[in-house]
Amino acid sequence: MDKKVFVEHRKNIGNLMMDSSLLIVFSKPKEDVKKDVDRNYYYLCGNFEYNNIVLILKQKNQVKEMMFIEPYDDFKAKWVGAPLSKDEVYKQSGIEDIHFLNEFDSIIDAHLKEVTKVYLDLKDEKDAYSKEMLLAKKWKEEYSHLVIYNAESLFKSVRTIKHPLEIEEMKHAIKITKLGIEAILSNMKESYEYQLESYFDQAIKYNGATGYAFPTIAASGKNACCLHYMANEDLAKNGDLILFDLGCSFDMYCSDISRTFPVNGKFSPRQKEIYTIVLEGQEHVLKHIKPGITTKELNQILIQFYAKRLKEIGLIQTDQEVMKYYYHGVSHHIGLDCHDLCEYTPLKPNSIISCEPGLYIAEEGIGIRIEDDILVTETGCINLSQDILKTVEEIEQFMEGKK
Repeated sequence: MDKKVFVEHRKNIGNLMMDSSLLIVFSKPKEDVKKDVDRNYYYLCGNFEYNNIVLILKQKNQVKEMMFIEPYDDFKAKWVGAPLSKDEVYKQSGIEDIHFLNEFDSIIDAHLKEVTKVYLDLKDEKDAYSKEMLLAKKWKEEYSHLVIYNAESLFKSVRTIKHPLEIEEMKHAIKITKLGIEAILSNMKESYEYQLESYFDQAIKYNGATGYAFPTIAASGKNACCLHYMANEDLAKNGDLILFDLGCSFDMYCSDISRTFPVNGKFSPRQKEIYTIVLEGQEHVLKHIKPGITTKELNQILIQFYAKRLKEIGLIQTDQEVMKYYYHGVSHHIGLDCHDLCEYTPLKPNSIISCEPGLYIAEEGIGIRIEDDILVTETGCINLSQDILKTVEEIEQFMEGKK
């Protein structure tokens, strides 16, 4: 991605920081997964290398940026590859003041004597042995004047709104996910859940995904009534529906899509009836997504819709019974994480959220969820994943055509 995105990200963070403060964000301790570093670290610099550090200093309302990177090591270069040079890191991040990691302690010591506040990325304050928590304890003891703050509030604020180029990254992840879903449908037949899942795995990797947004859910029959079913080991039988909740990442940015398909290519009348209600529910919620509304309000809109429709088909008698068949929220933010770090305040333009109504009728072995990724605009919303097969007619026609 263009370095100007990361320059803007750091500017936004700097604007939120208090004066006389220091923000320190670490990459990750080891290289174990391709293009998978700390999300907040990547947000600031666009770099995928491990052990590196980003530092932002704010004094007298002037902001200074630094990075600390691995020096070149001939032995490591031969075994795992050479790290990026200072010039390469600058071209990637736009940060000019770059040092090697062995300079970090002396430079940070000088700054800690000057500032009064330190922001650390304390994702899990219960983990007393995380690098950030250990540093917080150490610095509190060594620099009694310092106040330690959790940087999470800064990142929640800035990551809620997406830069146009971030939106393009997510669109690309959605396109790859579409190809993966079509690969599943092209091979759909009575199979084990993990076998059907494997077609998605191969397709997204072949088409350039850099990772998974989260572990794939492939839940057939009654398994689909378990929201976070991940065993993916049962036989998806003819006559069953199978629910897929899946997504990929492209340079860290995620897609998050759910679709529900008939294993044999045809919805039964009852499956079609329930599926249609879920799809209508999604369309109803989409009409209400706009700046100023909250995800909690969107969920209430869906519940009210379900109360009316489920009474009409005789599934429930009272409004309260909706929660027996629908027991999750309709929306969450999406970005560098599938459930993205964000502020759950009234929606703002250029937020990206899910819209994922579902119905789960365990006694009938029917679990249905339909999920799309939605861009909030100035006046409403755009369904970024609208090209992925969704209606009963589209699904049945596609599956008929593969025979």
